[in-house]
Amino acid sequence: MSFFDLFGMMANDIAIDLGTANTLVYKKNSGIVIDEPSVVAVSNDSKKIIAIGHQAKVMLGKNPDEVRVIKPLKDGVIADFQVTELMLRNLIMRAQKKRLLVRPRVIVCVPSGITEVEKRAVRDSALHAGAREVFLISEPVAAAIGADLPIDQAFGNMVMDIGGGTSEIGVISLSHIVVHNSIRVGGDKLDTDVISYLRKKNNLHVGLQTAEKIKMQIGSAYPLKQELAMDVRGRDIVSGFPVTIKITSEEIREALSETVATMIDAIKRLFERTAPELSADIAERGIFLTGGGALLKGLDEKISKTVDLPVYVVPDPLECVVKGAGKVLDDVDRYREVLIKRIED
Repeated sequence: MSFFDLFGMMANDIAIDLGTANTLVYKKNSGIVIDEPSVVAVSNDSKKIIAIGHQAKVMLGKNPDEVRVIKPLKDGVIADFQVTELMLRNLIMRAQKKRLLVRPRVIVCVPSGITEVEKRAVRDSALHAGAREVFLISEPVAAAIGADLPIDQAFGNMVMDIGGGTSEIGVISLSHIVVHNSIRVGGDKLDTDVISYLRKKNNLHVGLQTAEKIKMQIGSAYPLKQELAMDVRGRDIVSGFPVTIKITSEEIREALSETVATMIDAIKRLFERTAPELSADIAERGIFLTGGGALLKGLDEKISKTVDLPVYVVPDPLECVVKGAGKVLDDVDRYREVLIKRIED
């Protein structure tokens, strides 16, 4: 029996999309079993975890000095090794329903531009958290598999995965990334754009959670057929008192415009390095958007108008990467070539 046959037989194997904003866990033969924000609340006194995921996220901006609320991943990679390990241990235990008679083998989705040092940090964190063996897969490849693109054929497939900390763009052919571009700009940058805009234009200070809510409700990258508006509560910078003001989708589109332009520039730069034959394939099939950032209203239209190519948002873009990694778990023999070469000690 080969190693990959054994790997494919393990019923408790899991795939993890370890994202800056959200972490999703796929269990073999069970589908997605966990979808939580990548946020951890830790006691400053005991250094113990108080909450993880949704329970920790609601504490952001509301925590006392005795509690630290941490986002242990930044720009798609580990920023706090210890807290990431604790979070992964919690997720793995929950995915196994606290039964770890056989430690699981784990596939972790990582940015395409990740360094060797960052790869080792991800692998070591997962091993220390209870994984038996750890394999890595590039996010654009996992997204393409999750979107049911024919990546194993001699055909160019372009995928742009817009996460919380990074935007990954890859051209995939014959099960490999031919060219890629990774920029450390994503949904989190859009949130800070909203905060900066409201501070400069309206003398209004809002927190990250409020900014994210504004982005999701009325944020857009392209003019809407019917523009939107919402009331926003925050602190007036001049008076220091809480106030409520009305914000429009046109204003938020202006706030997000620079970051959206940066994303489109990354696509243009990738085309400069793409072979003509692959570019012709992409012109025929278009660009596929995945990740939470793909849900920004009108982003597909904005990119399409700028690069003059069809652009599609895949179904369930938030789950696309982990579903792709899950397909690898379910049929390792077919997809073994897409796994990143194992890092040796």
